[in-house]
Amino acid sequence: MTQRSLTIPLLPCRSLDEAIPFYEALGFTRTYRQDRPYPAAGLVLDDINIHLFGIDGFVPEDSYGSALIMLSDPDQTYRAFAAGLRDAYGKLPAAGIPRILRPRKRQGTTYGFTIVDPGGNWLRFGKLASDDEDTTTGLARVIENAARQGDSRGDEASAIRLLTAGLARHPDAPPLQRFRALLYLSELGVRTGDPNIARDSLHTAGEVDLDPDQQATVAEELAHAAHLIEELAGPA
Repeated sequence: MTQRSLTIPLLPCRSLDEAIPFYEALGFTRTYRQDRPYPAAGLVLDDINIHLFGIDGFVPEDSYGSALIMLSDPDQTYRAFAAGLRDAYGKLPAAGIPRILRPRKRQGTTYGFTIVDPGGNWLRFGKLASDDEDTTTGLARVIENAARQGDSRGDEASAIRLLTAGLARHPDAPPLQRFRALLYLSELGVRTGDPNIARDSLHTAGEVDLDPDQQATVAEELAHAAHLIEELAGPA
């Protein structure tokens, strides 16, 4: 016999007053809140349900909380989340806690993006499975490996090493691949607080010889990277 079911992740936080506004900025609606006998709250966005519970003395950097959320269109959701965060915080939080990481393919897993909420919990938004075969090679595979380290595991230093070595190893990679590798390297520079990596990589990415169609395709990505540097690393 089949029956309806609903699974709801329970995620810790330091303070409901800190965590709830973050989720509301993403577009979630608070369905309930209690402060006694223990702090807890429920939030919902479409079919996504999140429940939070507060812990006195909780350290977000030590959180192991995580949730995997599969979507038909991660890009659309990312754009909506990013717009909401910009409106609420005046900038896009791309480093530290909380933060949102741009969508990309990660080796060994699916295409998507990651949010780290104020409680240090990792919300991993992935694309629903398709029948597409993974045939990436060369620099494209390096980018996926770097994204697995930098976005899925939070090891930005390893991601920077992978991209730096990959760009040197694949000097004849297609221009669009080199552009995306350099742009990701620039983002990682922002996230690690290294303005030299951020600015130098962005400058080199801007010099990659893309055709007009490719330039149109990546215009938003380039603007995003430049804005991150302006917000988090200061103007050049």
